[in-house]
Amino acid sequence: MKIAVAMSGGVDSSTAAALLKEEGHEVIGLTMRLWDSPADAPEKPGSCFAPAHVADARRVAEQIGISHHVIPLQDIFEKEIIGYFVDEYLRGRTPNPCVLCNRRIKFQTLLKKAEELGAQALATGHYARIHGDPQTSRFKLCRGLDRRKDQSYFLFLLTQDQLGKILLPLGDKMKSAVREKAHRLGLPVAQKSESQEICFIPDDDYRKFVETRKGKEIALPGKIINRQGQELGRHHGIYAYTIGQRRGLGIAAPHPHYVLDLDAEKNFVIAGKNEELFSAGLMAREVNWVSIPPPEGKIEAAVQIRYRHPGTPGVLFPLEEGRVRVELKIPQRAITPGQAAVFYRGDEVLGGGWIEKTL
Repeated sequence: MKIAVAMSGGVDSSTAAALLKEEGHEVIGLTMRLWDSPADAPEKPGSCFAPAHVADARRVAEQIGISHHVIPLQDIFEKEIIGYFVDEYLRGRTPNPCVLCNRRIKFQTLLKKAEELGAQALATGHYARIHGDPQTSRFKLCRGLDRRKDQSYFLFLLTQDQLGKILLPLGDKMKSAVREKAHRLGLPVAQKSESQEICFIPDDDYRKFVETRKGKEIALPGKIINRQGQELGRHHGIYAYTIGQRRGLGIAAPHPHYVLDLDAEKNFVIAGKNEELFSAGLMAREVNWVSIPPPEGKIEAAVQIRYRHPGTPGVLFPLEEGRVRVELKIPQRAITPGQAAVFYRGDEVLGGGWIEKTL
C-alpha cells in the first residue's frame, strides 16, 4: 500500500513514518510549508513550518529510506487559518486554529496532494484512533489510548470520506513507547521537544501578532463594565482579552475581577466575580456529527469544552441549521465562544461544533 505521511519534523510523525515503512508499505513523506517566518524569528519546538523542522523531516526521510516532498501551502494557510485567527479575536471570540487546520489544510488540501502523488492513504502522528464499524458501514473516531496525549478533540470536523483515507499509527500507543521506538531506530528527532502553543506565533504573543496583522483596523479602546452596565475601567481593544482572564484588567476593587464576556458590537469587556464565570449550558454552531448520523432527538454525551478539559455530562438538543443546545449537568467555568465543544460517548467522538454563546 502506498501511504503518504504528513511529516512535521517532530518525533511523532517521524516515528509514524518509520513504523509504516517497517510494516512493508511504500511510504512517502510530505512536509507542509505553511508560513514564511522572518529570518530572525526564533525557532519553536513542534512548529509546523519552521525551516529547521522541514530539514529535520528531510533527514528522517533519508534515514528511513523514503522519498520526501515539501508542499508549499502558504497562500491557503494565510487565507484559511491566519485570516480566521485574527478575525476571530476582533469579533470577541477565542479561535482554535489547530481544529480548522486539520479540516482544511492537513486532511483536505494535503490529502488531495497525497492522492495526486498516488498515495492511497494519508497518515499523521495524531494520538487518536479510527475504527470501521461493519454494522453501520461507518468509521468511528475515538480517543487515543494515551489519554494525556489524546488529540481527538482537534479532529471532530473530519468527514466520513476523510476518515476512510486516514491512518493514525500512534493512536494505540503511549507517548513513552513512541519515544522509545524513535530511540531504538536512531531517529535524529527522538529527543525533540514539543510545543503547546500556536505554531505560527514565534514569541507566543498573540496580541502583538493581531496588532501587527491588522494595524489601524484594530478595535479602539473602550469600557470594561459589569453585568449591570456599570463602568469598572477601560480596555485596550477586545482582541486583547479572553474569557476567564484576570490579569491586566486594571480594576480597583475589593475582590478579583475576571473577564465574563466580550461584546464586539458595543466594544465592551464585561467583567465580574469568579462565580459569574460558571454556565449551565451553551449553544454550538456548525456542528459536525463525525462518527454517527445526525441524531433526530436529544442524546446524552460527555461534553469537552476545551482541549485539556476532562469532559462533563450533558444533554444535547439538535436544532436546525447545524446548531445544538447543550445543557450541562454540572455548571462549567469559563466556557469560551470560538472554542470547540466536542461530544463523546466513552472514547467515541460523536461530533462537535463551535461554541457560539453560553446559556
